[in-house]
Amino acid sequence: MSASGLGVHEFEVVSNEPAADGLMRIVLSAPELASAIKPGQFVNVSVPGDASQILRVPLSFSCADAAAGTVEIVYAVVGDGTRRLAAMAARETSTAVGPCGNPWPLVDGARRACVVAGGVGITPIVACARMLAGAGVAFDAVVGAQTAGRLWGTDVLEGLGAGVVSVTTDDGTAGRAGFTTDALADLLAANNYDVVYTCGPEVMMAGVARLCHEVGVACMVSMERMMCCGFGACGTCNVAMVDGTYKSCCKDGPVFDAEEVAW
Repeated sequence: MSASGLGVHEFEVVSNEPAADGLMRIVLSAPELASAIKPGQFVNVSVPGDASQILRVPLSFSCADAAAGTVEIVYAVVGDGTRRLAAMAARETSTAVGPCGNPWPLVDGARRACVVAGGVGITPIVACARMLAGAGVAFDAVVGAQTAGRLWGTDVLEGLGAGVVSVTTDDGTAGRAGFTTDALADLLAANNYDVVYTCGPEVMMAGVARLCHEVGVACMVSMERMMCCGFGACGTCNVAMVDGTYKSCCKDGPVFDAEEVAW
């Protein structure tokens, strides 16, 4: 293992249960990983069950408990890898490479923040909220999902001390019907934020970045790409920058300053 903690960590499944429609919550016992990983970083999980699948599955985490030696991951079941992961039972074992990537930054002097999550982007946003709460930074939250049944994390954010938790759903079955950017626009108009943190569909994050740029508020985004290796070797997860260069999502990100990204 490197000095930074990046390495291959063995883990044992503590629990693996539904969190919402299409979402699962898995808790891994991996003490060294739990002590090393920081909010915004991710792990690359080896999922057993199909020897022909050699690629690991990159997953963000929502909580790392160093004292308990556990890492909580809320993930969407969207493909073969995550379907096999959803089938893992308590006490089954495998390995994860991590901590991968760079964490959410605490902006110097920030006193108030807003976190914006769309879909399974809620996972690293919950980790971000834990960071803010631990640093004494007040925060509000916007959480968007397709429908009420797919919502997760609002109670966690409230428990962490969010001043406002604004919920949006595509179909209006919870909160307000519409987009997270609509709710964020209202919050930006009513409050003075020092920074906004966001993760979700790229079109949503582009909208969040645009709103923040218009009012001069710093914005940090957690990008998503096909990250085959997880440590910058394969070159499959490039993110275009405004200066014409490309950066690796897994190694230089996944967290970027929104002003640097070529949307």
